[in-house]
Amino acid sequence: MRRLEKLYQRRIPPTEIVTPEFARQISEISHEIGRQVGVLVDRKGHVENVIVGDATKIVLPALDRSRLGHSRFNGLRCLHTHLRGEAGLTHDDLTDLALLRLDLMAAIDVEPRTGLPGYVRAAHLLPKTNRNRSGNEEEETSGESDVYQILDPRHPGQLDVDFLELIESLEGEMARNRGARKASDTRDRAILVSVTMESVVEARESLDELRELAISGGLVVLDEIIQRRQKLDPKTLVGKGKLDDIIIRSLQLGGDMIVFDRELTPSQVRAINGATDLKILDRSQLILDIFAQRAQTSEGRIQVELAQLKYLLPRLSGSGTEMSRLMGGIGGRGPGETKLEVDRRRVRERISLLEEKLKQVRISREQRRRLRLRREMPIVSIVGYTNAGKSTLLNALTQSQVSAEQKMFATLDPTSRRLRLPQDQEIIINDTVGFIRDLPKDLLTAFKATLEEMEQSDLLIHLVDASSSQIDSHFASVLRILGELQLDSIPRLTVFNKIDLVDPEELSNLCRTWNAIPISAIDKRSLGRLVDEISERINEPAFRQASQSASDSSAG
Repeated sequence: MRRLEKLYQRRIPPTEIVTPEFARQISEISHEIGRQVGVLVDRKGHVENVIVGDATKIVLPALDRSRLGHSRFNGLRCLHTHLRGEAGLTHDDLTDLALLRLDLMAAIDVEPRTGLPGYVRAAHLLPKTNRNRSGNEEEETSGESDVYQILDPRHPGQLDVDFLELIESLEGEMARNRGARKASDTRDRAILVSVTMESVVEARESLDELRELAISGGLVVLDEIIQRRQKLDPKTLVGKGKLDDIIIRSLQLGGDMIVFDRELTPSQVRAINGATDLKILDRSQLILDIFAQRAQTSEGRIQVELAQLKYLLPRLSGSGTEMSRLMGGIGGRGPGETKLEVDRRRVRERISLLEEKLKQVRISREQRRRLRLRREMPIVSIVGYTNAGKSTLLNALTQSQVSAEQKMFATLDPTSRRLRLPQDQEIIINDTVGFIRDLPKDLLTAFKATLEEMEQSDLLIHLVDASSSQIDSHFASVLRILGELQLDSIPRLTVFNKIDLVDPEELSNLCRTWNAIPISAIDKRSLGRLVDEISERINEPAFRQASQSASDSSAG
């Protein structure tokens, strides 16, 4: 113990990684007790911590991460011994180097017979590269890579690296990279992660959709990672080793957050937040954030806040700092963001108040629907997967100026317009919020007031993006949600949009397979058949009787 205490009195010149005298002292102590010994040294050369492990490893103490940033290291280097002839720095060594953002990690070989120091094996982090990587490749954990630089092994007296000059140079380059990014782009930057127990092909399709969601939400996607597992890890979803790899990748690329393509449990959020200061989002939270950005009316904002509060309620048991990291910036927009630190009782009270407001919205909508029914004005609603072109079609049919963007969930607030058919008959046509696979249950429940607009519809136009490579899954998702909302009994007309982006022969086969009408919502000349079909459908006596029966059933 006395010899260990003397390590605190040692000082290493700031320009040197380690001196021969210090290396000898720590090696002899380690050899004598048969355990690895490590020290954390600051940039002035003072020993801040002494750690004693077992024969194979040391465990570094929890370090204060408040001073960490993308443009600097921790300010500490770790020097420790290897007793069993390890060939180089271990995976744990390199993981600690990256996760703790140490200035340097060095292992000193201890000669088994004499206890004298042998080679010093050291590594430092590299500034991020601009290379984007996707897939499920694994990061290298030894040798040179785009994450680490491993120095050539040297005896303590032969180390010729100016340590301070090296670190200052690396931090200078990191600061320049970070500054260049902020000058031109201040959006959050994210790593997307998909974990699957099924087909990697299906996971890739879902991850492609997550990328579209991320871009629609204002994120910059730096990388995409797919992990296939036999069983999901209940604590971190991906497992500790893979989580370390993901965090290292995020730090090395200059990421701000990690977005998971699954809904995380509250315990998983807490465990992942305990391992990193990066923001953590899941698919549901990203969708909620997009809704918060898009909601324009007071009704839409109520619905978003209600969904956010229901999502956050079980997660309020985490510490305040974890919740702040979880919801800072993207993922924390909208009215709900001011409720993050309140206790459960106040959140429940707020939820009750918002649910009461939504009841009033339903009453108001029901009164308007009854008025339309008294006027015997048929109602047609456009439904479909998000970004299928519903708002563009509404504008083309009714000469309206409803906002239509090439973004997911560009429309959240319901829009109704009148359409005059060729037989001089007027109908109401509704634009609705887009559907998506794995739509958060709380969000679906909160938006029921909006989707109830479809309950009195005489006809649903199921609009499908014919250019999508995922027609089957999009089609199935829409039908499943209609079933969950008990709207699957309303007659439907399948319409394929964006036919200008599809090969004519392929389009012909698709229309035959799905019994669909082909259109291009940006070309009004293609809409004649659709308008005629709408008119014919709503004027068929049998159809009118069936749709009225469905409406009565929904009202009941």
